[in-house]
Amino acid sequence: MTIPKQQEGADSAPLLKVDGLVKHFPITKGVLRRQVGAVQAVDGISFDVRPGETLGVVGESGCGKSTMGRLITRLLEPTGGTIEFEGRDITHLGVGTMRPMRRDVQMIFQDPYSSLNPRHTVGTIVGAPFRLQGVEPEGGLKKTVQELLELVGLSPEHYNRYPHEFSGGQRQRIGIARALALKPKLVVADEPVSALDVSIQAQVVNLLDDLQQELGLTYVIIAHDLSVIRHVSDRIAVMYLGKIVELADRASLYEAPMHPYTNALMSAVPVPDPKRRTERNRILLKGDVPSPISPPSGCRFHTRCWKATEVCERQEPPLLPLKTGHQVACHHPENAPDQAPADTPLPGAAGTAAMSNVGKTGKGEGVSKESGE
Repeated sequence: MTIPKQQEGADSAPLLKVDGLVKHFPITKGVLRRQVGAVQAVDGISFDVRPGETLGVVGESGCGKSTMGRLITRLLEPTGGTIEFEGRDITHLGVGTMRPMRRDVQMIFQDPYSSLNPRHTVGTIVGAPFRLQGVEPEGGLKKTVQELLELVGLSPEHYNRYPHEFSGGQRQRIGIARALALKPKLVVADEPVSALDVSIQAQVVNLLDDLQQELGLTYVIIAHDLSVIRHVSDRIAVMYLGKIVELADRASLYEAPMHPYTNALMSAVPVPDPKRRTERNRILLKGDVPSPISPPSGCRFHTRCWKATEVCERQEPPLLPLKTGHQVACHHPENAPDQAPADTPLPGAAGTAAMSNVGKTGKGEGVSKESGE
């Protein structure tokens, strides 16, 4: 099956543009369901995605990554902000108006076990987008579905089988085939390999990479694993408690991370080479992640940051470009000039993180449970 490549280019207009995106889930109480608060899952994030590129989104559990993915695919209704796709505002489009746009924006879900209907055959699952959109593919539906299965590394003979007959990696390939059925321009992959065995993860990641080269796809890939994100992404956004705290190209982020939280995440990535492992310190973050129901004032990371000062508690740092292509929201960035020099450190700030030389212990106890790595 031949699918025409899409136009790419860093200088082209953004395919997706998000500005000030907000999603608050209300908390109600009592018989009258009176609102008493809100979970601030996504709280004012802005970014764009250019045609043909891959934007990776990383952060610990509960930071709003998956909610953000469902917002930009319009599976959730935003509380505030705007979402533009190909220059068109799709923030509050109704179900009927949004239906034609579904052809261009597709999602690969995290769990390959729950995202496939166990009562339907693979042919019915992968062919569903054609029926829902009223599209009659050339050569017939069955032939097109079988070509899609071949495209993602499955056999055409799998057409009449059911999801329970497949492994986790094969199920994820079925989900990928379904997402690619209508030749979308943007694919949002919500942790596409986190539910898979490590030996299968590389195969699925390489498949996504090959499909992007072949079909000219644009990806937004959400993941916990910084190693996976490094392999597939052109640019990377780091999220913490509903905010983007750093946004940069891959090389710049991994060579010189500017936000202390990004630095802590990088230090938690396992290093298989014992010789290299002895050369670096691991940052241990103390304390728990604050509740998104009542996030801290100012910089949301200041309660766990070893560089926090009074300005961090009072004033929220804006996401600013401190060098070309590298934006960070921090008053005291790493590998960059201090934005608030000589400010008074918060009491106990120096004790909110500890450095652990992994080479001395040889065990890597420095992995913090919050980092997820």
